[in-house]
Amino acid sequence: MSGWDASDIPDQSGRTFVVTGANSGLGAATTRALVAAGGRVIMACRDEVKARAVANTIGERATVRRLDLADLTSVREFAESIDRADVLINNAGVMAVPPRRTADGFEMQIGTNYLGHFALTGLLLDKISERIVTVSSVLHTLGRIDLADLNWERRRYERWPAYGQAKLANLMFAYELQRRLTAAGSSKISVAAHPGYAATELQTHTESFFEHIMSVGNRIIAQSAEMGALPTLYGATSPGAEPGAFYGPIGWRGLRGHPVRCGSSAASRDEVTARRLWELSEQLTKVAYPFVRR
Repeated sequence: MSGWDASDIPDQSGRTFVVTGANSGLGAATTRALVAAGGRVIMACRDEVKARAVANTIGERATVRRLDLADLTSVREFAESIDRADVLINNAGVMAVPPRRTADGFEMQIGTNYLGHFALTGLLLDKISERIVTVSSVLHTLGRIDLADLNWERRRYERWPAYGQAKLANLMFAYELQRRLTAAGSSKISVAAHPGYAATELQTHTESFFEHIMSVGNRIIAQSAEMGALPTLYGATSPGAEPGAFYGPIGWRGLRGHPVRCGSSAASRDEVTARRLWELSEQLTKVAYPFVRR
């Protein structure tokens, strides 16, 4: 895998990908690389106008459909519009936003980054033939899953711990999904990825002084969105991608470089909490996965 980059993506002709949040940043870079390799990408985006402008620069194999992960009605409508796909890439997210709620009353970060993708994956699972790739973050290490207050209704809201919780939930979901796919005898695989520190628009929507700090970091430390997308692309396309693996950059503290299999926090490997989180997520989203539960 050493030095793996977009030129190593196998021919993707005939394969269809669903990429959430494909209108900018990592999602747009992922879409461009997949289309360049011959694939077809359904760009699942809340901002259809912005997404179509990006799609027009990519080509006819990139098409746009509306998906607002902060609204479960939109998630269901999008899922119903999909006939089949080979790979689902759960990429979209928000970072460290001020306190606000989704259409369903969830805290915005856990609702958009995690619960929206949990629901989407469950609704699409029978239509996905090969892989589900879920994007987490090195900042999953900041997170703690509070099953009694997942939506920050009792605790004082803190934007970065909330972001960490959401990204930890993404990673735990990817691991637990693989365990359940394996138990069900499915050939589908679940993979997790993180981009390290990539310069994207994600850091410009915190509505706080952190934007100024991160704008400096984007210029000095961060790698490009194209490099940040490589772990996701490896997980989505490489024959070497392993079931239940987590991929991220090889460089300094996992922030930069080409993709490698990486480790994750002890909390992310807590199978008891992962099962309880899964059960809670089914209750909150009212989405039950279509395979036999353990």
